[in-house]
Amino acid sequence: MPSRFAIVLVLFLLGVLHALIGWLLMPALSAVPFLPALLGGWLLLSFLLIPAGMLARVIRSQPLSDRLAWAGMLAMGIFSSLLLATLLRELGLWLSPLFKLDHDQFASWSALAVLALAAVSSLVGFFNARRLAAVVDVDIPISGLPAALHGYSIVQISDIHVGPTIKHNYLDAIVSKVNALQPDLIAVTGDLVDGSVRELSAHTAPLAKLRSRHGAYFVTGNHEYYSNAPEWVAEVRRLGLTVLMNQHVVIRHQGASLLVAGVTDYSAHHFDEAERSDPHAALAGSPPGVALKLLLAHQPRSAAAAADAGFDLQLFGHTHGGQFFPWNLFVPLQQPYTAGLNRLRNLWVYTSRGTGYWGPPKRLFAPSEITRLRLMPG
Repeated sequence: MPSRFAIVLVLFLLGVLHALIGWLLMPALSAVPFLPALLGGWLLLSFLLIPAGMLARVIRSQPLSDRLAWAGMLAMGIFSSLLLATLLRELGLWLSPLFKLDHDQFASWSALAVLALAAVSSLVGFFNARRLAAVVDVDIPISGLPAALHGYSIVQISDIHVGPTIKHNYLDAIVSKVNALQPDLIAVTGDLVDGSVRELSAHTAPLAKLRSRHGAYFVTGNHEYYSNAPEWVAEVRRLGLTVLMNQHVVIRHQGASLLVAGVTDYSAHHFDEAERSDPHAALAGSPPGVALKLLLAHQPRSAAAAADAGFDLQLFGHTHGGQFFPWNLFVPLQQPYTAGLNRLRNLWVYTSRGTGYWGPPKRLFAPSEITRLRLMPG
């Protein structure tokens, strides 16, 4: 749990930002009698709902806990758009003399535009987040790939975040779409859940229906560690997935061999030193002569160690592709990759934008994905 000081600081900053929006917009909306009061009422409600939604997990009673989480996360998404649009408007007001615009008229209609932009972006973002993820096809050229592995398909899902706003039906639809692709292998690259096994086991049950020629493999993400990782590792194994924790397996496919390794989350050592993420350990004891060495990880920060260890291909999640603007601009401050296929020395790295979402049910310019990767001769 965060400290009391941290909670007070967050509430103070949240209050300041809500007050700033009201101070900047409400005078310019006075031409429409009900709008200043409507905006003021919404800002007060938003200030109350956002912390309530973030702390909803401490409430044991259902469905109250989930309903509070839903309300708080929706309010957070709207607030984010409103704040960004308000700041952009202030920039426009500052620049308006350069374009010889009437300041009062520009102030009035731009305030209305802020409300419209916040509403539209929140609605579009909600639709994008809640719809079933699209399939993204990615071909990976591998030098010297045996003919037996040409077209070998790996379907990756990541960052589903089963929790207060993502439940059984959402995950079940993902599983059905993955199975319809008839993959050779399924990779689940962490952040499956936000909550305990006791709370969410009924909602993660659809994972047991995953089907592929060579099974489904899971690696932990940071959110598993926030939610009692040992219990979730046991539960995912019970559902029939192979959990790889700095380990590997060797798969035989039509006479060719494929090594599939997995590491614990990059931050796992903060919770248990014995589970420190280690791509080198994941390869320990591996046989020579495998056609491809694939590593599953959660955070792109594992890429450099994977390249050093000698892997050919690594799959990540974690970033959500930024999930919604402008947070995609901040991902590179922590992670070397935000989304898509990249090359690091001899290693191909693919970063999924995620199959679900975290926090606000909102995605803008970062659509969710179910990724079908196909091995091709390089």
